[in-house]
Amino acid sequence: MSSMLARPIKSPTLPRVLAHLGLLLLGALVGIAGALLQPAWFPGGLLLALAGEAGLLVGAARATGSRGGAVAAAAGWAITVILLTASRPEGDFVFGTGASAYLFLLGGMALAVICATLGPLRQPGGDGVRLGK
Repeated sequence: MSSMLARPIKSPTLPRVLAHLGLLLLGALVGIAGALLQPAWFPGGLLLALAGEAGLLVGAARATGSRGGAVAAAAGWAITVILLTASRPEGDFVFGTGASAYLFLLGGMALAVICATLGPLRQPGGDGVRLGK
């Protein structure tokens, strides 16, 4: 029996690609919502924004059955939040210099790494009782 690592990688199917693109956009929306919510109510808004991101990442990993869903949603969140931190030529910016903004950025990135690495693993087909036999 061949190992999971020795198997060739299958080409992605159209539904899987569309699901990952949808999760990328959903991650961007959660990033925007969290960026606007976290400064509104300091402790509660920050916790709600981080809980929303964690829910999205765990749900994305479970919905796709792989870590790729969580990675796609985390990439959308990270790209959006990083773009929102940049100031514009007019001097406008979304994030302030308070502790809440830094906790949102660092906590969100930590959640993204945790959820993307602890997502469900692919298992070989079969009865699932003993993988080696």
